[in-house]
Amino acid sequence: MAMHPSTGRTAAGAPENSYEQQLSRALGMGENILITLSAVTPASSVFVIIPSILLAVGGASVLTLGIAALASVCVGLCYAELSARYPIAGGEYTWAARLLGRPLGFAMFLLTMVNGVLIISVIALGTGDYLGVAIPRLGGKWVGVAVIVVTTGVALLNIKTNAWVTGIFLAVEVAAISVLVFLGFRQVERGPAEWFHPLTAGGSGTIGVGMGALPALIPVALFAYNGYGAAIYYSEETKNATKTIGRVIMVCLAATVAIEILPIAAVVLGAPSMTDLLRSPAPLNYFLTARGGSAVNTVVSVGIAIAIINAVIAIILQISRLVFASARDRSWPEPIDRTLSAVHPRLRTPVAATILVGAIAAIAAAVLPLNWLITATGAGLVLVYLFVALAALRVRRTGASETYRMPLWPLPPLIVIAVMVYAGYSLGKDSWQQLVVAIVTMVLGIVYYLIYLRPRASERWLLPDPVHEP
Repeated sequence: MAMHPSTGRTAAGAPENSYEQQLSRALGMGENILITLSAVTPASSVFVIIPSILLAVGGASVLTLGIAALASVCVGLCYAELSARYPIAGGEYTWAARLLGRPLGFAMFLLTMVNGVLIISVIALGTGDYLGVAIPRLGGKWVGVAVIVVTTGVALLNIKTNAWVTGIFLAVEVAAISVLVFLGFRQVERGPAEWFHPLTAGGSGTIGVGMGALPALIPVALFAYNGYGAAIYYSEETKNATKTIGRVIMVCLAATVAIEILPIAAVVLGAPSMTDLLRSPAPLNYFLTARGGSAVNTVVSVGIAIAIINAVIAIILQISRLVFASARDRSWPEPIDRTLSAVHPRLRTPVAATILVGAIAAIAAAVLPLNWLITATGAGLVLVYLFVALAALRVRRTGASETYRMPLWPLPPLIVIAVMVYAGYSLGKDSWQQLVVAIVTMVLGIVYYLIYLRPRASERWLLPDPVHEP
């Protein structure tokens, strides 16, 4: 009989000291990929995040994305092995707690939860920017708040329904990206050598900036790719997850890289004027208008708004499972644990956890300035990747996964550690406020563990084994 970690009850059919199967194991590998890619939201990365790289180094943005892709492969390999070893809905914090120590594990939980909720607010607030292109009165903050409310309702549906909803939206997102690729490669103005020639706007034209500008942009590119590791949050709802979750992560990473690099490469080769492209505050909208006309720009902008809505659904699903897992691990006072670990008997979704995540994100979007939200989430990814790599260095000491082992271990986690230390140094030098917010969040998590959880170690944070999969 396995003990239910939040209620003390036992469940038949599972080994001693393992979680009970509460969520619905209804997803196939392909359906997990659909939700995970929706959380990545590659189209919004292309239109919202990557333009800052494009404006900084011009055509060399393609090279920058390529370098970041190599670093992301190392991160993905760490995620794949840790996910196969611990296929638990709580994701990164469950690895950190087991492999790096429980205080650090709870710090990682608080960081990923805060980051996730605030990221929902940030990306939802971008919806109005793109819907406003087609319907001006739909611009503004309250459109973003409304998007969070509606998507929270969608996230309450069963996981298989959400897989297909996000899959349909993802098809629209990829179609919007395909327009960029088609327009760029249809009428090529310059050769691939442009990808290795860093430029930025200057004076009345463009000026070279040197290859030394690229490393500082690697963290931005990593953020653009981020989300492929979210597959772990749906592992308890994925069939045969122990064997397939590593493949899901690497497939999502490969698809993300392709979907994001190809349109930027096409824009660089096909832009009518590099000077006009790099002097535009919205370079991709300039390109769409120049090559396809204002109607094409409007249609694609609506597609990007749909991509953002899709991402909000997927990330609410992700963070609600993180909160559910924390309550199941008995992280809070008993009434809170009982409420947040409850699963709807028919939908098999963590309803209270989902509503809580949506409510906090909506409030944050309504009352907090966008600049503060961006600052609060900026450095979190660097610290999460750093501790994932440290956990990957230790995972084989506890018995490595029998279903997936990363090649060339321990080289991939060592590369990730080096890249994240450099990224942290760059943030500390240029955007120290972001690093301070992330570190303070982790410190608060450690303090909570020491004050509340450790004195109750016999009944709190027991951290059972992964769900037994027949």
